[in-house]
Amino acid sequence: MPSPSRRLQTKPVITCLKTFLISYSLIFWFTGVILLAVGVWGKVRLEAYFSLVTEHSTNAPYVLIGTGAVIVIFGLFGCFATCRGSPWMLKMYSMFLALVFLAELVAGISGFLFRHEIKTVLSSTYKDAVKHYNETGPISNAVDNIQRNLHCCGSDNYTDWGSTEYFKERGIPTSCCSDSLTCKPEALKDLSKAEKVVYHQGCVKLVTTVMESNLGIIAGISFGIAFFQVIGIFLACCLSRYITNNQYEMV
Repeated sequence: MPSPSRRLQTKPVITCLKTFLISYSLIFWFTGVILLAVGVWGKVRLEAYFSLVTEHSTNAPYVLIGTGAVIVIFGLFGCFATCRGSPWMLKMYSMFLALVFLAELVAGISGFLFRHEIKTVLSSTYKDAVKHYNETGPISNAVDNIQRNLHCCGSDNYTDWGSTEYFKERGIPTSCCSDSLTCKPEALKDLSKAEKVVYHQGCVKLVTTVMESNLGIIAGISFGIAFFQVIGIFLACCLSRYITNNQYEMV
C-alpha cells in the first residue's frame, strides 16, 4: 500500500490526467461526428466519380460513416471510463484508439497513393463510358451527372461523341447542353451546330482535378485524426497505470 504522502502527491496527477482525458474524449467524439459528415458528403459529392472508377457503387462513404459512428460511441465510452476510473475500461479504450490509429493510417496512405493513379484510371474508364453510353445505365447516369455538374462534354471535348453509336441515333446527350432553352435535338445531331450550344471542355481533366483534390482532403483528415489517437493512447495508459499502481479510486 502506498503511503498517505505518496497518495497525496499522486492525487493531483490523476486529477490532471482525468481532466485531459475527458477533454480528449470529447474532442475524439467530435472527430467521429466529422467522419460521419465526411462520409455523407463523400456519398453525395463523389458517388458519380467513384462509380466510373470502380464500375459499381463504392462502399468507401459507408466505411467512413460506420467508422464515425463507432468513434462517437467509443468517445462517450472514454468519458465514462475516465469518470469511473476503471483501469480495465481505460485499457480497453486505449486498445480501441490503437486500432483506430492503424485503420485510419492505412486509409490515409491508401487515399494519398490512389489520388496519384486516378488520372490514368479515369481517362480510360471515362472514354469507355462515353463509347458505351446508353442514357439509362448507372455508368451513363454518372456521365450525365458529371457533365451537368462540371459543365463539360465528352472525355477530351464534345467531338468525342461523334464516334459513338448513341450519337448516330440521337446526337450528343442533353447533359452537354450549356443552355437547355437553345439546345435543340437537331443541333445535337450535328457537330458543327452543336459547337454553339454545348460545353467545349472535356470532362477527364476536370474530373481528375476534383477527385485528386477531394481525395487529398479525405487523406489529410484521416492522417490528422490518426495521429491524434496517439495522445489519447498515452493519456489512457498513464491514467490506468497511476490508478492501478496507487490503488486510487475516482469519485
